[in-house]
Amino acid sequence: MPEFSTKLDIDSQLLLETPKMVRVILLNDNYTEMEFVVEILQSIYSKSRDEAIAITLEIHKNGKAIGGIYPYDIGEVKVQETIKAAKEAQFPLKAYAESIE
Repeated sequence: MPEFSTKLDIDSQLLLETPKMVRVILLNDNYTEMEFVVEILQSIYSKSRDEAIAITLEIHKNGKAIGGIYPYDIGEVKVQETIKAAKEAQFPLKAYAESIE
């Protein structure tokens, strides 16, 4: 029976590269209801109610807070989901992804 050999020529650099990570930041405003922010943190960012309340209070106190840390692609999706949900609820809540160096 003949022997078969498979050789993969894969760039080892690609295998070692870790995905670019981002912090998703939520910003305070004077109109978005705190309960809505708590709900966003629970539904989009998978935070427990206690975590969501703590983050919401940090946003209120400091003007912004980290909603979570994610690979770039996932972080960008979370930002877009947050903005879309806020627009649908007629709130001006803003979020953005910040690179982690």
